[in-house]
Amino acid sequence: MEHSILDQPYPLSQAQIDFYKTHAFIKLKEVLDTETLAYFNQVISAKVDELNEQATPMEQRNTYGKAFLQLFNLWRENPKIKTLIFSKRLAQLATDLMEVDGVRMYHDQALFKEVGGGITPWHADQYYWPLSSSKTITVWIPLQATPLKMGPLEFSAGSHEVLAGRELSISDTSEQVIQKNLRVNDFPHVIEAFDLGEVSFHSGWVFHRAGANTTDKMRKVMTVIYMDKDMTLKAPENDGQQNDWDTWCPGVEIGCVVNSSINPILFEY
Repeated sequence: MEHSILDQPYPLSQAQIDFYKTHAFIKLKEVLDTETLAYFNQVISAKVDELNEQATPMEQRNTYGKAFLQLFNLWRENPKIKTLIFSKRLAQLATDLMEVDGVRMYHDQALFKEVGGGITPWHADQYYWPLSSSKTITVWIPLQATPLKMGPLEFSAGSHEVLAGRELSISDTSEQVIQKNLRVNDFPHVIEAFDLGEVSFHSGWVFHRAGANTTDKMRKVMTVIYMDKDMTLKAPENDGQQNDWDTWCPGVEIGCVVNSSINPILFEY
């Protein structure tokens, strides 16, 4: 099935680029159409069902385990999913928002928040990444309209400049400590529903969270993490970064461009 929208440019205004530069996130409407989303909802859901190995009852999981089902690099599992993950439309948006010359794949991940799934605590993604600069960005693609009760992504606008809390992994502690710090600093807390076709982009260091899913439907989201095409690997500073080096940057040496076979350039000028 052809989805030509995936290769069509989405024009950004200078005001939108400036908004991202200031706040380190942006929500964009009508990035994907209804037909395309319905198709990938079906295809991605089927692959998540196939690969999911989570068998622990919800009440027996820790906070991270309650937050979502998480499956990685589905582009390598299914050529149909690859067409979404390798979308030039999305990769050009990532490039333009970061104001770089091009972007590479870091990895993708499906984040499915189950019925009754808990909060996703406050955190910054780049805690987990052995990457040398802040030129990273994630597109968050809801596969359905996402009301507040389903647990849409929330942002602390402009918090990418805050250093306190960056050292915390996703946990009850990160939820409490980062929330307290953000309140003290009075950053705007953006909590909004996502319309069908609306996506968000956020930087690796902006603090964000998601609420619980109190609806009777799975909250299905696909994400792609991009990095500057010239990104280099840094020495890992925690176990998460070591794991990511081994998993998402195989064979890359410290100080070298992250250009392994699973880090292809997805867009460049």
